[in-house]
Amino acid sequence: MTIVTVDGPRSTAPDTVDVVALGESMVTFLPSVPGRLADVPSFDRGIGGAESNVACVLAAAGHAVRWVGRVGADGFGDHLTEAIGAYGVDVSAVRRDPDRPTGVYFRTAGDRATDAHEVAYYRAGSAASAMSVRNMDLDTIRSGRVLHLSGITPALSVDCLTLMRELTARRPGRPLVSFDVNHRPGLWRDAEDGPEVLLELARGADLVFVGEDEAWGLGGPEAVRAALPEPELLVVKQGASGATAFHRTAGADGTQANHVTTVPALTVDVVAAVGAGDAFAAGFLSATLRGLPVRERLRHGHLMAAAALTAPGDLATPPARHHADRLAALDDVAWGRLRLGPGWTQAGERAEEEVRTP
Repeated sequence: MTIVTVDGPRSTAPDTVDVVALGESMVTFLPSVPGRLADVPSFDRGIGGAESNVACVLAAAGHAVRWVGRVGADGFGDHLTEAIGAYGVDVSAVRRDPDRPTGVYFRTAGDRATDAHEVAYYRAGSAASAMSVRNMDLDTIRSGRVLHLSGITPALSVDCLTLMRELTARRPGRPLVSFDVNHRPGLWRDAEDGPEVLLELARGADLVFVGEDEAWGLGGPEAVRAALPEPELLVVKQGASGATAFHRTAGADGTQANHVTTVPALTVDVVAAVGAGDAFAAGFLSATLRGLPVRERLRHGHLMAAAALTAPGDLATPPARHHADRLAALDDVAWGRLRLGPGWTQAGERAEEEVRTP
């Protein structure tokens, strides 16, 4: 089995899958028109879930990915497994619960950052909330080169938290553990220790993604790193400003060197401000699996995020790998001049000149 570290793959032996992503996926109901949920006459059905979003983007980018979760033995569970599987994700390890429903949620069409945005979750008692060490196949969960988790899962139930503690426990031979903090305060209303729990789990991961606005009120990437020194690689997302990665490398003499790499975000003509965080994680993980330098990993994260921001809905078609590689290899001046709008991922090589502004 190939072992992946934060510096990339260490062997060329084949793997069953590149990434296993574990977490809850829900059926999403998207409004047909803008306005309050009370006023929207109809909704279009989609899929949503941080971990399954990452799985879908990675699969669309050409990686072998498995999503592991639990859904109800109902029509919504059928829809989720079929829709996620249609992206090329292996859903064979998804378990069906005959006694609990598949979670669903409704949201308004507006930007999630505004006060007018509404989300109505119907996930209490869902099949995914019953995930536990007892009913999940831990060998399957650990069967990838990378195991991707998020801070949403431990908020679902005590059993889910116990499972997450088991999966983030440091032990020999485990896959690279990727953890997106994904702090959703609404999920922790009944547990005041939510931030502390997320910090605990993040300390057990090898690679951590965290937004500067959700990082325990610490105020800046350096403060986040000081509070979270354990992960070999920490990525602090800074919104429109960019992202900063703190990473360590081992020298031939066994000593470790600390590095800081910052890459500015791209200028993007935003269509829908949803799904960018999951897409960023997928882009970064894709480049990590390929053993690219940290600077290029951050750039691929920004490019995947730009694909999500310039398309409606949570999921977007990623750019072709050769196209993304060329953009990621631009010098700093050319990178800073890029402006990406709707359709850029489909425009191909011709668009590389069109998206550059003088």
